[in-house]
Amino acid sequence: MERVSERFATPTGPHFIMKMLQWGQRHFSTCCFLNSNEYSHDTYNNFNQVLALGVARQSFGNGTDDLTELKAFSQEHRDWLFGFLSYDLKNQLEKLESNNYDGVQMPLMHFFRPVILIFPHEDHVQISCLPGFGKYSDPAFVFHEIDCFSWSLPPAFAPFEMQQMVPRERYLHQVGNIRQNIQLGYIYEMNYCVEFFAEEARIDPLSVYERLNSLSPTPFSCYYQLGDKYLMCASPERFLRKQGEKVISQPIKGTARRGKTPEADALLKKQLFEDPKERSENVMIVDLVRNDLSHNAQKGSVQVEELFGIYSFSQVHQMISTVVSKLRPEVHFTDAIRHAFPMGSMTGAPKVQAMKLIEQYEDSRRGLYSGAVGYITPEGDFDFNVVIRSVLYNQAAKYLSYMAGSAITIGSIPEREYEECLLKAKAMQAAVSGSPLIA
Repeated sequence: MERVSERFATPTGPHFIMKMLQWGQRHFSTCCFLNSNEYSHDTYNNFNQVLALGVARQSFGNGTDDLTELKAFSQEHRDWLFGFLSYDLKNQLEKLESNNYDGVQMPLMHFFRPVILIFPHEDHVQISCLPGFGKYSDPAFVFHEIDCFSWSLPPAFAPFEMQQMVPRERYLHQVGNIRQNIQLGYIYEMNYCVEFFAEEARIDPLSVYERLNSLSPTPFSCYYQLGDKYLMCASPERFLRKQGEKVISQPIKGTARRGKTPEADALLKKQLFEDPKERSENVMIVDLVRNDLSHNAQKGSVQVEELFGIYSFSQVHQMISTVVSKLRPEVHFTDAIRHAFPMGSMTGAPKVQAMKLIEQYEDSRRGLYSGAVGYITPEGDFDFNVVIRSVLYNQAAKYLSYMAGSAITIGSIPEREYEECLLKAKAMQAAVSGSPLIA
């Protein structure tokens, strides 16, 4: 079935987006909102915002080889697909296990065919519908419904207590254990993450997302609802992008806080760029990504477009590198994902051994955290983020969670790594509590 698309002028400002999201949540149990926050430095992005609302077919995978199931699903429906891949898909790709506690319980994979609302520019929206789905087959009906919808201000935050799964002393002890593994030569680097959680948490997920996005606007921001499970994401990182034969990965390794004055900010950026530990972390992951992309690349096509780029976000400066390749013509797009997932920036090097140690030393199952959310086009192009700086919520269980981590190398100072985790968690803590963000 071919899509029916129509373009409509929209009022400027945030109100139409608010109405659209609240209307979507009212009428659909599945939605995915991707928001670039008009980030001008991303030359590979296609639109400002896109909202996908689930009314058509969906796939949760088959539980044994979900990427093969995604390949079959995409071949059956050569259409726009939106969805996510959870970190624990690693167990289908390698001989690995995930036995730690999982309070959120997101599925391993989910993709769906939606009604799509694309905002290429702020003054209009393009609505694309599928025939055969009742009133949601008509773009004019969808626009009229949103335009007439009475949106409301977010509800007040109900207080609840956040807890740390890993206390500070245990964190320091575990970093010491990881450094021992590095000294013994088992790994060069490992991304170690810890969970902050709340039980009996009652939140309005959309309000938390809106607050998180206002505190920390990022180019790979995302709001995802799947029934009673939610993701509120302020990710600055791209996992993998495919444009025609070109594949792009942009790993982040290297973090510095923002300065309180322009002079202090500039100094912190310079220090991040020159920091030997941060550069060594970044180059290790760049080498890992080059190896991942080479599995499906045309000979000689793997290149580093940018090394040690310093990019500024509202809370932090980040060191970002860009690695590209050209996909061989016979390779299906799901195989490009298969050989790169999970992303090296969230595992370590060598990747498989690092993932074994992640399971040993972390106390929580990652689930969707350090997985990926994004879209696939009818032509088999795609764009996926890295799920970091994110709040996850199981509404039925009233369990709320966010995680933060850092790369542990032989040069890591445990106390500084702990402070980096707290720095990364600041915006999420402020978003879920409704409290001011303290510099």
